[in-house]
Amino acid sequence: MRPFLLFGGANYIDFMEAQSLPINYLPIIIQMVVAIGFVVTTMFFTHRLGPKRQTADKLTPFESGIEVVGNARTPVSIKYFLVAILFVLFDVEVIFMYPWAVNFKQMGTDGLIEMFIFMATLLLGFIYVLKKGALDWN
Repeated sequence: MRPFLLFGGANYIDFMEAQSLPINYLPIIIQMVVAIGFVVTTMFFTHRLGPKRQTADKLTPFESGIEVVGNARTPVSIKYFLVAILFVLFDVEVIFMYPWAVNFKQMGTDGLIEMFIFMATLLLGFIYVLKKGALDWN
């Protein structure tokens, strides 16, 4: 077994003997405690010291600068949700191409063939969506 060299070979630590002790996590725990303490302290003082003027304008619902008209519980066309789900589906599948692009040379011809199969599957899915008319807004 080859040792893991540290400090230019003067001292070496066998990779298998290196241990992860609970004391090694102390800086992370301290950072989390400080971050949570900062958030709690900031929220406490802003709620205690901040102004509390409640006017009719501040208590009305506000939606992107537009006055609220009607009920928010009106039915929405399923097409919006379908397009959103299709976008997420194809977007996530495109993310799988990044590791392939990074390791393109190491994968060789096998990786290229696998990516062509993956792209063909995506294309078949997209053609299916178009044939079903899922993206037609009529």
